[in-house]
Amino acid sequence: MGIFSFIKDAGAKVFGIGKTEAEEATEAANEVAAAKLKLETAAAKNLKETITSLQLQVDDLNIFINDDNATITGAAYNQATKEKVVLVVGNSNGIATVDDQMTVENVEPEAQFHTVVSGDTLGKIAKHYYGNAMKYPVIFEANKPMLTDPDKIYPGQALRIPALD
Repeated sequence: MGIFSFIKDAGAKVFGIGKTEAEEATEAANEVAAAKLKLETAAAKNLKETITSLQLQVDDLNIFINDDNATITGAAYNQATKEKVVLVVGNSNGIATVDDQMTVENVEPEAQFHTVVSGDTLGKIAKHYYGNAMKYPVIFEANKPMLTDPDKIYPGQALRIPALD
């Protein structure tokens, strides 16, 4: 007899058994995509539950996560609530950007955001933005209920810095 040559990936198609490498790769990619979507959906659900538990009032809140990007829609009660929701989502592990598409029912001035760096305290941040370290309670109050203690901030965390009245 001898050695015969064949098209190695044709067998599955001819006999209907097994899968070609391309079919296996496509199936694996589809399984990975489905698992990723399931995780992103679960993460969005957890974020919605967190926002609700923090009693942040947003009608028709919807969060969609794609890779490290989150999109938020809904009608926030006021600007402060809108900004707090953005911070809850943005300060979550795995989220790099937040596309804020929420509307606001009661319009008020927007706050600034500050990203905490190593060595920051609310007093230092207040001194920087307000010229007075003793104004740190303003920043603390503006970030409740996400902050529960003025001494518990961490590098990389984003904070709301509202304008002084």
